[in-house]
Amino acid sequence: MTYSFDKDTHRRGTNSYKWDITAESDVLPMWVADMDFETAPCITEALRRRVDHGIFGYTLVPETYYEAVISWFGRRHGWSINREWILYTSGVVPALSCAIKALSMPGERVLVQTPVYNCFFSSIRNQGCEVVESPLIRQGDSYSIDFDDFESKCSDEKTTLFLLCNPHNPACRVWTKEELTRMNDICQRHHVRVISDEIHCELTMPGHTYTPFAAASQACLNNSVTLNSPSKSFNTAGLQIANIICNDAETRRRIDRAININEVCDVNPFGPIALEAAYNEGEEWLEQLNAYIWGNYTELKRFFAERMPQLEVIRLEGTYLVWVDITALGITSDEATDKLLKEGRVLVNSGTMYGRQAGEGYLRINIACPRARMMQGLERIARVLAR
Repeated sequence: MTYSFDKDTHRRGTNSYKWDITAESDVLPMWVADMDFETAPCITEALRRRVDHGIFGYTLVPETYYEAVISWFGRRHGWSINREWILYTSGVVPALSCAIKALSMPGERVLVQTPVYNCFFSSIRNQGCEVVESPLIRQGDSYSIDFDDFESKCSDEKTTLFLLCNPHNPACRVWTKEELTRMNDICQRHHVRVISDEIHCELTMPGHTYTPFAAASQACLNNSVTLNSPSKSFNTAGLQIANIICNDAETRRRIDRAININEVCDVNPFGPIALEAAYNEGEEWLEQLNAYIWGNYTELKRFFAERMPQLEVIRLEGTYLVWVDITALGITSDEATDKLLKEGRVLVNSGTMYGRQAGEGYLRINIACPRARMMQGLERIARVLAR
């Protein structure tokens, strides 16, 4: 079946966080990681059947849910998951917070690779822990890991956890198996546990292959906790479902306790249904989605080369979030986003959200929208930044 991603679905006035965060109706949002595509029809149909039942009481997550997760990661990514390894919760951010609470003590240090997803910082600090940054190295139009700095930060006896973003948001990297195993070797050498946020795992571009951290090696599996969800890949974040996957029984017990203490142990009736539909029937839709996003990225690259050649676009290996170097403009990221909103009526993310130093001089642009809308947004950006 062929799916179209060019449909311009009107979202303003639907209590959309992405679209309704601003009161002005002429602002074009290209910021938060939320796609403007309608989800896969198999998901909509499954949800419609559930709505038709008309009763929405407390939800029991069925065995078919776990079977869907196990089948999906087994056939797509070669990762063999046991049923008992899976804990469900209401989202990856709650999962992240619970994992940190379960595996660290206030005052300990948690390592991140900046620039990185902004909720990493708040989740660490909310536990009373200290954020330790190991900045990624910019190399041409991509990023690599500073393994010497990474090991130096891991060797601090107060560093007990490493939060990995795989694929990486916003640096657009899909980490290789070799990079993952090398990071784990360093972490194990210094008794640092890995929590891997893999929410963008299905959004990979041509020539790149996502490797689950826990599937990179037996050592990686034994030293890690994986967080994932279909929410980014299938645009179902509002349905609030995610999984924590860990093979160690004692670690799972501690995380499960944190899930219950923090009251994120219950999910709504629609999340599990959406996950089953996505993982059992949504693969073809997902492949076409990724091809469309790659087409958007190709058009964005062409547009920047023609209209704003002084700005550098980071190579997109994964996610639908484009990272753009604007240092040639001679203004800060916050100044640029402010100008774009006030003068261009377009909303993008300032790089400083993802680490004050590592993100300065960058913008993050969400291209998961119909191509015509993306081009409209790029025209607005060019009118402001090309001056």
